[in-house]
Amino acid sequence: MPRIALIGADGQLGTDLQSALACEVVALMHKDIEVTDANNVAEVLSTSGCEIVINTSAYNQVDKAEDDPDAANAVNAEGPPNLAAYCESHSLTLLHVSTDYVFGTDESHDEPYRETDTPGPVSTYGESKLAGEQAVLNGCQRHFVVRTCGLYGHAGRNPGRGNFVETMLRLGAERDELAVVHDQLCTPTSTHDLAAAIAALIETDAYGLYHATNAGETTWFEFAGEIFRQTGCDIALRSITSEEFGAKAKRPRYSVLNCDKLAGVIGRPMQHWRDALAAYLETRNV
Repeated sequence: MPRIALIGADGQLGTDLQSALACEVVALMHKDIEVTDANNVAEVLSTSGCEIVINTSAYNQVDKAEDDPDAANAVNAEGPPNLAAYCESHSLTLLHVSTDYVFGTDESHDEPYRETDTPGPVSTYGESKLAGEQAVLNGCQRHFVVRTCGLYGHAGRNPGRGNFVETMLRLGAERDELAVVHDQLCTPTSTHDLAAAIAALIETDAYGLYHATNAGETTWFEFAGEIFRQTGCDIALRSITSEEFGAKAKRPRYSVLNCDKLAGVIGRPMQHWRDALAAYLETRNV
C-alpha cells in the first residue's frame, strides 16, 4: 500500500480522510509544514517517505480574503506550485482540493458545470483557488484536482470552522427566526462522503480534473430548512437575497457541479445531499 502525506490533516476533510484512507498516512498540520515555503515543503516531504501527497490546506475565509488578498494568495495560489514542483521532480502523485468558487462570472449559466467548462471566479478567494489549481494542473503530470462545495464534517463542530450545519443548529437554538440566502444554488457536501470518493479516486491512475459533491442541488435557505426538519427544530425561516445578506465577497449565483466523470471512474455516484445530511446528523453525537 502507498504511503500518503496528508496536508491539512486536522481540518474537516483531512480528519475524515485519515479514516477513509486504507494505507499509512503521514498527518501534516500547519505546524508541521509550510506550503508557502518551497524549501520547507522539500524538507518535510523528503523525510515523509510518501508516494502520494494530498493537499487539503486552504485559506477559506472568503470574506476576509477581500481585505487581505495576500493571505489568501499565499496559501491558495503560491503554496500549490511548491507542492506540484516537488511532486513532479520526485515522480509523486499530487491530489489537490479546489472549489466551486472558481465559477460565477457567467450569471446566465443554469446547468451543472462540467470540468471542461471555462472557470470565472467572482471573488478574491475564488481567484486564488483557481490560480492554485492551475499550478497543479500545469506543474505535475500525476495530478488529481478535485473541486467540491460547501463542506461540513464532524471535525467542524466548533464555531468558526466553516460548518454550515453546525452554524444553523447553534443559531436555531439561540433564536426564534433566521434569515438565510435563497438565491445561490449549489450542493453542500459531507466530508465523510468526499473522503470516501477521494480514497477511491487515488487508487486509480485516471489523473485529471474532477468535480466531487453530493448529488442534487439546493439553496442555503432550503438546506437550512432541511437541517431543521430532520432535527425537529421549530424555527421560523425567512428567505433573503445575497444583496440583503450583504457579505463582503460576492458568491456564485449558480455553482452546481456535474460529477459524472468522477462517478464513472470510481464506479458509483455520491449520495444525495439530503441523505448525506441525514447520515451526518445520525452520527453527530456518536
